[in-house]
Amino acid sequence: MILAGGAGTRLMSLTEQRAKPAVPFAGKFRIIDFTLSNCVHSGISTVGVLTQYQPHSLQDHLGIGKPWDLDRAQGGIRVLQPYTAPDAQAWYTGTADAILRNLFFIEDHDPDAVLILSGDHIYKMDYMPMLEQHRRTEADLTVAVMPVPLEETPRFGIMETDDANRVLEFHEKPPGMDKGNLASMGIYIFSTNRLVQRLREGTDEDPRDDFGQHVIPAMIERNDRVYAFNFDGYWVDVGTLDSYWSTNLDLLKPDPPLDMYTREWPVLTRSTEHPPAKVSAQAQISRSLVCNGSVIKGKVHDSVLSPGVQVSVGAEVVRSVLMSDTWIGPGVRVENAILDKSVVVAAGARIGVSGDCDPNQVHPDRLHTGLTVVGKGAFIPDHSVIGGNVHIAADADASHFPPDGVVADGSTIG
Repeated sequence: MILAGGAGTRLMSLTEQRAKPAVPFAGKFRIIDFTLSNCVHSGISTVGVLTQYQPHSLQDHLGIGKPWDLDRAQGGIRVLQPYTAPDAQAWYTGTADAILRNLFFIEDHDPDAVLILSGDHIYKMDYMPMLEQHRRTEADLTVAVMPVPLEETPRFGIMETDDANRVLEFHEKPPGMDKGNLASMGIYIFSTNRLVQRLREGTDEDPRDDFGQHVIPAMIERNDRVYAFNFDGYWVDVGTLDSYWSTNLDLLKPDPPLDMYTREWPVLTRSTEHPPAKVSAQAQISRSLVCNGSVIKGKVHDSVLSPGVQVSVGAEVVRSVLMSDTWIGPGVRVENAILDKSVVVAAGARIGVSGDCDPNQVHPDRLHTGLTVVGKGAFIPDHSVIGGNVHIAADADASHFPPDGVVADGSTIG
């Protein structure tokens, strides 16, 4: 069961028109492709994808599951949406509530164990060793864990374990840094009977809406067998603009932490047809990913370009992520930026800065490291000068910009 209904509000304009799992990543992929590929390579062929927020782009991407070999008469992929019923409201109230409302899908297949995943993480993982440990320890619940920096522990569920990896305490997003740094990855294997029992015993006074806040603490309190599974591979929650940008650029390193080129564990995706990438005589490209359909006539350095991106003569793209069908006009410079799909940057414009700058005035907690983010379908007028920590909303046009075209550091447009 893949939880894929997250709004991903910290990604700002990147999730204005799509759910977080549908956000493009590494040029040609979507974030959910990593979780789906892990399932298929682990031998899991019955997958329910739970959607909620802005599901259309995600549903278009998933289709009938053919790229992941999940277009099957038995099992396969099934998209599960919120629904109204006499005993349920329309929207899911949490991760556990989403599973509770779709127990019919689980019970139809009658498994002995249920793997519950998040559709918005970047990682490669074989789930079979975790399942083997779950069965060996006769666990009611097994949680995949890994250590994180202490300063990041308030973002995660943090647990304490004994020498046998049995979980003794679980703290959901603790405000301090005194509970250790062993973090839940949001990857759970439940014994089906125990999962159904714990979800159905929820009441208004003792809810079962969320796994981290309600279900796992209740299981530990009732002395259920909850174990941790230690994962020592690469795993990133690209839940912030800075982590999304830096994780993309990590792929450009000579020895990247995530190998996208292995044939033993390929990342599968739904691809659209494009001609090969084209590089002109005057183009310069270094340390970059350039996808099919792109036409490069300018300079591209330390950047990720999705399919169909065009970089005109005299333009320069540096340390940036450009999504599909973006057009970079002549003489443009884009630096330290994320441009969503179908953005048009007219001739001579400048986007981003290389030095320190003021945080975004509207969202200082989300844009404060110098990045500039341009939403889907936005138009940047010619010779505009756009600073750092700037947010340009989706579909913004020339009417949203100041007359002189100068957008100061930390501004929001549209």
